[in-house]
Amino acid sequence: MNETQLKACKGRIIIVYLITLVAFLGSSLSFAQNRYELNSGWKCNPVGKVTETGNMISSATYSLSGWQPAVVPGTVLTTMLANKQIPDPFWGMNNKKIPDIYSTGAQYYTYWFVKDFKEQHPSGKQQVWLTFRGINYSCDIYLNGKKVNTTPFKGMFLRKSFNVTSLLSANGNNRLAVIVYPADVPGNPNGGQGGDGTIARNVSHQYTAGWDWIRPIADRNTGIWDKVYIEKTGVVNLKDPHIVTLVKGKRLPDGPQQPALIKVSASLQNTSSKKVEGVLQYSIDGKMVSKQVSIAPNTLADVELPVFQLNNPRLWWPAGYGKQEQYTINLQFVEKGGMASDAEKITFGVREIQAEWNPLTMSKQVLVNGQKIFIKGGNWIISDAMLRFSEKRYDAEIRFHRDMNLNLLRIWGGALVERPEFYEACDRYGLLVMQDFWMSGDCNGRWVDPMKLEDQWTRRQYPDDHHLFLESAADMIKMVRNHPSLAIWCGGNEITPPGDILTPLRDSILPKLDGTRWFIEFSNSDEMSYNSVGGNGDGPYTIQPISIFWEKRTFPFNSEVGSVGVGDYESLERFIPKENMRVPVPRPGQNPNEDADSVWTYHTYTGVGYEQMLEPYGKPADIEDFTRKAQLVNYDQYRGLIEGFSSHMWDWYTGVIIWKTQNPWTAMRGQMYDYYLDPNACLYGLKTGSKPLNAMCNPVDGMVMIANNDFKPRRNIMLVIKTYDITGKEKLFTSIFAYVGPSSVQKISSVKKEIEVMAKNHGGFLHLELFDENQKSIGENLYWFPDDKGMYSGLNMMKKITPQVTARQVQKGKIEVTMSNVAGNPVAFFNRLSLLDPKTGKRLLPVFYSDNYVSVLPGKNKIITIDYTPETGEALPTLSVKGWNVDEQKIIIK
Repeated sequence: MNETQLKACKGRIIIVYLITLVAFLGSSLSFAQNRYELNSGWKCNPVGKVTETGNMISSATYSLSGWQPAVVPGTVLTTMLANKQIPDPFWGMNNKKIPDIYSTGAQYYTYWFVKDFKEQHPSGKQQVWLTFRGINYSCDIYLNGKKVNTTPFKGMFLRKSFNVTSLLSANGNNRLAVIVYPADVPGNPNGGQGGDGTIARNVSHQYTAGWDWIRPIADRNTGIWDKVYIEKTGVVNLKDPHIVTLVKGKRLPDGPQQPALIKVSASLQNTSSKKVEGVLQYSIDGKMVSKQVSIAPNTLADVELPVFQLNNPRLWWPAGYGKQEQYTINLQFVEKGGMASDAEKITFGVREIQAEWNPLTMSKQVLVNGQKIFIKGGNWIISDAMLRFSEKRYDAEIRFHRDMNLNLLRIWGGALVERPEFYEACDRYGLLVMQDFWMSGDCNGRWVDPMKLEDQWTRRQYPDDHHLFLESAADMIKMVRNHPSLAIWCGGNEITPPGDILTPLRDSILPKLDGTRWFIEFSNSDEMSYNSVGGNGDGPYTIQPISIFWEKRTFPFNSEVGSVGVGDYESLERFIPKENMRVPVPRPGQNPNEDADSVWTYHTYTGVGYEQMLEPYGKPADIEDFTRKAQLVNYDQYRGLIEGFSSHMWDWYTGVIIWKTQNPWTAMRGQMYDYYLDPNACLYGLKTGSKPLNAMCNPVDGMVMIANNDFKPRRNIMLVIKTYDITGKEKLFTSIFAYVGPSSVQKISSVKKEIEVMAKNHGGFLHLELFDENQKSIGENLYWFPDDKGMYSGLNMMKKITPQVTARQVQKGKIEVTMSNVAGNPVAFFNRLSLLDPKTGKRLLPVFYSDNYVSVLPGKNKIITIDYTPETGEALPTLSVKGWNVDEQKIIIK
């Protein structure tokens, strides 16, 4: 071949390449995933006011005069609340004013929902799909005078898609009508866990009949509670894509990586009466992965693409261990001839979850990318008890958990498989997820329970429809399995599912549809955490002396252990009427152990109260004093809990999951922030005690130690130990260079005698601070100690001071606060920072503080950063600072 021929050949090759590239890009661009939500403009009416059939109601000629606006996604109660037909059930005793479905009967909460929308009848090969991501509990669907579902649509945890192409109107004006029926068995909300237990006969969540942290939801969350979509495809519908990532060996977050393997598959539904040929393909790392496919008429074909080796992958790590890197691919089916029929945009993380048995602790330990992760987790119920979900709220709640230095959330079995938006936030912030299925020991028969209607043998076989449970489980697995945060599947809360559910779930459904995660049969099973202690295998749930967390060995991977969580005065104002703001009165040795106001009791304060733990700080003078002292106990409880467990990592424990870290209702226990997203001191005590590198002190023997959660050793760090008396007088105990191995705890020295001498008369403070090799502070911890009588007498003697506080906006939505305390002063102790709306004087929510309930030592300063989302055009907020011995200051932000 001469030079001229060679150039011509190269030119033809380039032209062919460009034609191929343009064809691919054309197919990609000709089909941007064509999906939109039907989330506004809905109308509704209770079935008792409607006599017409669904065929008539869904006809364009039927008048909707007198129908009311509806909230979709939403429930009947959210619609009634929006229309001001019921009072806010989260305020005071209002929930008791709302008729309960157990008394009213199902018809009262059976509703028609109607939506008019524009969608032209398609031409050519285009198909139009109507998708429901969740209804509760059953429904019938009509479109333009025709019934859509030819078989029953039933079960809260089930997605359904319907090909409505032939039902669309010729003029593009369409009417959708859906009648939604409540749960088959609503249950009697008799005050038991899950009421009388019969709510569990449905495949739905159980908490709606009431629990010890919530009152019953009157409609049991009946409604079109999750999203409704219209989606357009070609003749082939691409469904349930699945991505598996294999990361072999023991990895580190930094530096070059050995390859990872990517396995992609999907189901392709041919809606036509002819065989369809084409290519299933995606592009990653600049390379195309594809497979030729032939799909028989009117069939669903499962297709596996060739395994792809991803070189030097960017790995996904849990929070505190590395970055949460993610990849996005556009998986598409291109018909022969170059037309893209359907595509799915998928975001995923490259990581591998493993689990192994620790013979020393007698429990499982979780590994990510070959590295063991000491689990510091929280139990999550649901974002909102009335299912008012939003991406913004999910983001805020998961960010709070990341900020607490937690690395796992367990989704409790009495609720639901969480929504994709929840998992997206966990992917983003690095929270691993343990996902329960819909069982609980309370409703499903583990224990004798006089509150339950039926005996244990009967309850053991709940729900009524086992096939529906398995169908729903399979569908929910498909919905969330691509999220890197999903780490563990769990058969149920404190009990396994019945055998004919457990066996196929464990042995066939999960291996086929996922197969990459650890499955445990129930939340406190011996396969997760061997119970050598006796009892239930989890708990306790009450306030405890701090020493217990450090010195008493409990279950080696405790799935539920927790304490108090009452918010401050501003938090209580949001749901407690003024006349009910009464201080609970201790009742030593009695049950309940405190005499609380009836509204407090209704909002589940009773049974997990402070049990005289406030008394050492002085009997509360009023409700504001009560909530102020409660925050000291909150901070100490959760710092002590997480430090106590961390001090025994890998010898006593492989993890701990706090019961619980949030409330979906205005409850008064087990929460790091309230329903309105206002943090209390629990959050910041937990944040301090669970820092990735933390200097901490055992309150029993005074042993100071350093916990290192990193995969790398920490060398040349200096630990400085000081005490401060109540007047602020400083005394250096020691400064010492320390080495701490990877993922380990290093004991340093006991300060027990020093603390006893310093604190004898009036109590005092112990300050621990770590410095790196550049003499930069990398973490501190301040403990306060009582006098030799166990009273915090010195705190009540502290001189009032006024620290200097400045605040400046460093960028939109970000504020930097500097607090300074002059030498010679006592400690500026336990200061709460709050951003206030300058118009109302109320706190802005949610707001994220780098630290709070902060203390500033004499002669020192502290810098706190604050993140919030300002509304367009609004003035800068005001900063409020008030502390134990610091009167409130309101600071103008510059």
